[in-house]
Amino acid sequence: MKRIITVVLFSLIISSCSDSKKNAIQLEKIKSLETKIDSLNQLVESSKSTMGQIATFLTFQKDNAEQAMNFYMDLFDNSKIINLKRWEKGSPGKEGKIMHATFKLNDKLFMCSDSPAIHAWGFTPAVSNFIECKDENQIKKLFTKLSENGKVMMPLGNYGFSQNFGFVEDQFGVSWQLNLE
Repeated sequence: MKRIITVVLFSLIISSCSDSKKNAIQLEKIKSLETKIDSLNQLVESSKSTMGQIATFLTFQKDNAEQAMNFYMDLFDNSKIINLKRWEKGSPGKEGKIMHATFKLNDKLFMCSDSPAIHAWGFTPAVSNFIECKDENQIKKLFTKLSENGKVMMPLGNYGFSQNFGFVEDQFGVSWQLNLE
C-alpha cells in the first residue's frame, strides 16, 4: 500500500510540475509521508504483537520506572522496548517520566509506569517473577545483580524442591525467584 501511495503521489508531482524547485519540495513531502507511514506501520505491528498477551505490569511510585526497566533489560537477553510514552507538561505525572512503557525481557511481555498517585500499596513478594536459569553462571549472576541494594529473602541453596534456588527483592521492590534444576 505504501508503494502504491508513493507511486501515485510521485506520478502526480512529475506530471503536474515542470519546475525543479517544486519537484524537490514535493519529493521532501513524499519522503516525510513515507516516514510517517513507516511509523504508523510499526505501531500497528507492535500492537498486533502484544494483542491478547498477558503481561506483568509494574507500577512505580518513586519515579524510577525507566531506571528499573533499563536495569532489567541489561540483565536479560532478547530484551527490547516496544513502546514508550512519557508524561507531558501539564499532565498528572512528572514531565518526562514514563506514562506507559511496553517492553520484553527474554521475550516475556512487561509493562510499567511512573504513577502520579502514591498508593497505599507497593510491590509484594506474594507475586514474583520466576526464572528457570540455564546454568550455574546465570543463576549466580542474576542473584548477585538483583539482590544488589535489595533484600535476600532466601539465599542460593538446595531447599529440597530444587538443587539451587534463591529468592530476592531487587532495589526497586520487585521480587524474583531464581531456580536451577
